[in-house]
Amino acid sequence: MRARLRWIPYLFSIAVLASCGSPGVPVPPSLELPKPVTDLHAARKGDKVSLSWTAPTLTTDRHNIRRLGDIQICRSIGSALKECGTAVGKVPPSKSVEHTRSTPQVTFTDELSSALENANPSATVFYAVSVLNSYGRGAGLSNQVQVSAVPTLPPPNDFRAELTSDGVRLTWTPVSTPPVPGVHFSYRVYRREQGRTNDAMAGEVPVANDSPPTLLDRGLEWEKTYAYRATIVSRVSSALYPCGDEGLLTLSDCGTKASVEGDDTAAVTVVAHDIFPPAAPTGLQAVFSGPGHKLFIDLIWHPNSESDLAGYNVYRYEQGTASARVNSDLVKAPAFRDENVSSAHQYWYSIGAVDLRGNESPHSEEASEAVP
Repeated sequence: MRARLRWIPYLFSIAVLASCGSPGVPVPPSLELPKPVTDLHAARKGDKVSLSWTAPTLTTDRHNIRRLGDIQICRSIGSALKECGTAVGKVPPSKSVEHTRSTPQVTFTDELSSALENANPSATVFYAVSVLNSYGRGAGLSNQVQVSAVPTLPPPNDFRAELTSDGVRLTWTPVSTPPVPGVHFSYRVYRREQGRTNDAMAGEVPVANDSPPTLLDRGLEWEKTYAYRATIVSRVSSALYPCGDEGLLTLSDCGTKASVEGDDTAAVTVVAHDIFPPAAPTGLQAVFSGPGHKLFIDLIWHPNSESDLAGYNVYRYEQGTASARVNSDLVKAPAFRDENVSSAHQYWYSIGAVDLRGNESPHSEEASEAVP
């Protein structure tokens, strides 16, 4: 009996070891198909279409991608993509995706040929990407994006900016536009303040071959530096396009027409230093107070309309003397009382308008008055 009991621990160990080798639920091998891209974006500028998306890091069965293949760039003219077909380009595998868990942004630039643009200006170009594994297999297309195939024009030549008292006057050499049915062209000018990263649209002018193009930008602020650039916008007015990934739409374009900008001119820098004085005041009149009162001469004139007006200076002289300022501080209203007058004297007056930066206008026309 004791001999049989001694064998029990050995038999238990053998049973445990045997159970460890028993097969569990079978797991199918991973196909290693990268998950399709879902955040593809497209923007067109000139004849170049910029595509961007986030590179996948997981397979369709939620495993980390070990070996990534090429990313195919798929394009279709006029209709949505059903399959990639012949790719118009490819992005080779990225080492950062193969060996790390980062999710970098991937970009690709497709160039539209002039033949494609002119074949059907109202057509739509559809894009998608297909991510393949190292065996050249993929799980399908990404989300699809679209841009217009409308032809674009090169930027105008001789783009210039001149600072004036009214703002920045922009001029350039007019361009001749091709007769493309249903397509209209306009010049668009952008302004960027120094130190900023975003542009503001300074204005837009229709392309007209019978008049020299010019644009006056009144939206600047004095004592700041700006960079200006110009481009030509192509619009298709015969089609209805949504406000999505359509390249570089303005708010007025959304939902009504396709709009694509051409390439830009070189930037022109303007330092908006205000050296422009206000206009000379007008309508100056001088009136003596009359006998029996304290002696003084009242002056009145028409107010200046400049938005940056700071005030006025009043100048006076007598026969044989030089004109001199009689106010100690700027006069805020278009009126002044001169109490420093004497009997039997005649005085000549003029007014100068001063802006916030100290620029003073030429003197107004003179007005004279005699003190009895």
